[in-house]
Amino acid sequence: MQAVILAAGEGSRLRPLTRSKPKAMLPVANRPIIEYVIDALLENGIRDIVVVVGYRKEEVVRHLNRLDAPIQVVVQERQLGTADALRAAEPEITEDFLVLPGDNYINAESIARIKEERNAMLVAEHPNPSNFGVVVIRNGIVREIVEKPEDAPTFTVSTGVYSFTPDIFSYLQTNEIPDAIAAMIASGRRIRAIPADDWQDAVYPWDLLKMNSRMLRGITPGIAGAVDASVIRRGAVRIGTGTTVGPNTVICGPVTIGNNCTIGPNTVIMPDTSIGDGVVLEPFTYVADSLVMSDVTIGSHSRIVSAVFGQGCILADHTTTYPSTTLLEVGDRIQKEEFGAVLGEGVRAAPFTTFKNCIAGNSVTVGEGKTVIGILEDGTRVM
Repeated sequence: MQAVILAAGEGSRLRPLTRSKPKAMLPVANRPIIEYVIDALLENGIRDIVVVVGYRKEEVVRHLNRLDAPIQVVVQERQLGTADALRAAEPEITEDFLVLPGDNYINAESIARIKEERNAMLVAEHPNPSNFGVVVIRNGIVREIVEKPEDAPTFTVSTGVYSFTPDIFSYLQTNEIPDAIAAMIASGRRIRAIPADDWQDAVYPWDLLKMNSRMLRGITPGIAGAVDASVIRRGAVRIGTGTTVGPNTVICGPVTIGNNCTIGPNTVIMPDTSIGDGVVLEPFTYVADSLVMSDVTIGSHSRIVSAVFGQGCILADHTTTYPSTTLLEVGDRIQKEEFGAVLGEGVRAAPFTTFKNCIAGNSVTVGEGKTVIGILEDGTRVM
């Protein structure tokens, strides 16, 4: 069986994290999201894989070339929609095939449920269905898809995972796959609804924390770096090569720490935390329930909770992220969310900075002793 992974989109609702890389390449538990999709396919014996790339395609292609999997890459020249991306893969399709988003997590069991079906859709229950295509089902058959409705008729949503026969291409008359599904239903074709076993999507940046927590449950413990004998480790902990962990540090898994990091001494890393390559945690710093990307420096005596830090942030001593619940205007929606902070790439913060339920864009600079709340655009200076 063949599979087409759609990885051409930006993921605009995850800005600022997707300004410089596509959503499929965002690291979760220190692995790009697309890797989990590929692994699930390989576990099902599906090795004829086509990946459609577009936005920041060079980064995706470089990464795919490093994987031990036979992957064919095709390019969507303009990011017009999911159906347009699928059309780019049409010359490579010779048999029944799966379509999967490259920026959602899906497990192998879910793929096993749908791969033998012809013309089917993987569905899941979601507490916020209005962010997705809402699916109306009768007797196991899809009757209708309503895209991102304000008042959703059900909590059942499309995961974006489909099983198609090659004649789907005759129904791709617009740029979106749900329109093709609607055309198939109108012509009398039956689309089966198959419940997913496990599926995760990150619609907004803070959703990455939940996905990170889920992916950390699957890490393989292992210590490749230099860990001081006084370090206390509990649960599943993975530490990469070239990383040093200083005396009197406490790490409670699940936690993954990348390569060439400097941790501590006297730091505390609590569960559901992933730390990328080249990160520095200075002494007496506490990190919990956070996703820290590569080349970040966090100064001493800092307290980081429920935070997503983009690559290359440099945060001075006594930095705090303060989780609280607030209303955020994101696009045309008002979201009520609780998290500490989302920082884009290259954020600089002086000592005694507090980020409270804040989204700071790329290259934001914050002066000493400031409390930052709400949304800061790229390049903002808070002095």
